[in-house]
Amino acid sequence: MIKHLSFLFCVILFIGSCKKDETDPVISNVQLDEDLRNALIDASDGNGIEHFKLPQSNDFNNIPQDPNNPITTEKVNLGKFLYHETGLAINPKQELSMETYSCASCHFASAGFQAGRAQGIGDGGIGFGINGEGRNKGALYEGAEIDVQPVRTPTAMNGAYQKNMLWNGQFGATGLNVGTENLWPSGTPIATNHLGFEGLEIQAIAGLGVHRMDINSDFLEKYPEYKTYLDATFSDLPETERYTKETMGLAIAAYERTLLSNEAPFQKWLYGEEVAMSDLEKQGAILFFGKANCSSCHNGPALNKMEFHAIGMKDLYDCPEEIFQANENSSANLGRGSFTTNSADNYKFKTPQLYNLADSPFYGHGASFRSIRDVVDYKNKAISENSNVPNAQLAQEFIPLNLTETEINALTEFLEISLRDNNLKRYEPEMLPSGNCFPFNDPMASNELGCD
Repeated sequence: MIKHLSFLFCVILFIGSCKKDETDPVISNVQLDEDLRNALIDASDGNGIEHFKLPQSNDFNNIPQDPNNPITTEKVNLGKFLYHETGLAINPKQELSMETYSCASCHFASAGFQAGRAQGIGDGGIGFGINGEGRNKGALYEGAEIDVQPVRTPTAMNGAYQKNMLWNGQFGATGLNVGTENLWPSGTPIATNHLGFEGLEIQAIAGLGVHRMDINSDFLEKYPEYKTYLDATFSDLPETERYTKETMGLAIAAYERTLLSNEAPFQKWLYGEEVAMSDLEKQGAILFFGKANCSSCHNGPALNKMEFHAIGMKDLYDCPEEIFQANENSSANLGRGSFTTNSADNYKFKTPQLYNLADSPFYGHGASFRSIRDVVDYKNKAISENSNVPNAQLAQEFIPLNLTETEINALTEFLEISLRDNNLKRYEPEMLPSGNCFPFNDPMASNELGCD
């Protein structure tokens, strides 16, 4: 009897193992790791897997930087304060918004340094909610008064790997903007390019004015710590040149260059921690750098590229959420063409970096998607959703990928989990010299943030 049972047990095991091999082959972790390494090497233009590594945030020698704004510890520490400092909001449209918003209002850590809503709101907004989704227009503000942009708020993550900033790349005197000096008209934010800095620096300097922030003697008297920090950081400048939008912007940009998602599971895997990613994530990564060909546009340490492509996504005015100052006639809908005025650049938007996108559920320049999987599915089908974009303008890379549902799931897993650094709070100050709440300081947001 025992012999018969043993034989039957062996038969069952044999049949079961054969069935598993036929329908659900098991790939060892070792094989997956080897396949991923090979895919990365193939996608690295001969540079190897080092091509995809992000440096540590204090490794200034290996962080791309503007030679005219070298990164220093003092500058980064000052920039961290200024970036979050709601006390800089000294020029709001209405006095009730004085000292209530900051750079971080539209680019804060828990949202992956994006906004927590489809369209970020600085001056004129109230509230926070759970993760910025509760930010709304203040009742006493007109829609035309609030501080918003007519495209989805881009992330501040990994900006060190972009020479030119914004969806249309208009900020920055270097990189792709060399030779566009005739497109920097005086009296406009773009004229800040004439200072000669790279995109992060220009964006920070221009952004302070655009978003109604500044310092003055009253600010420095009220918060004297900032004068001390500015004196120490810019001691090489005459005292009369230390307390300006330019010096503040340079400090903010230096800090932004250290906002690197180097603790994401994929980065940990690159540095040798092979258990940091699950088998499914590794399968998704192999697809990303292989069959799906995502790396043809998303490459390098930040998985971005300083190129502009039209992939037919809808514009911000089409959003179901409440949107302000965006409409079908906005020049922002033209992407790079809105800056260059070259029709060949119309509808082409900058290829974004891909880290921590899972922290804010709005995707595309027009925030037309609500999940990463939706974006993957859109690119897999490659059918334009924006009827305003001529087929002739669509990128040649925008073609069906022929991924299966299983492959879409794996690719989504890689994008959502492997590329998410879940410790971005390390980039926030514990508190500000002003003692103000951040990223918002209006009474409603302060209460929701627990600052009261």
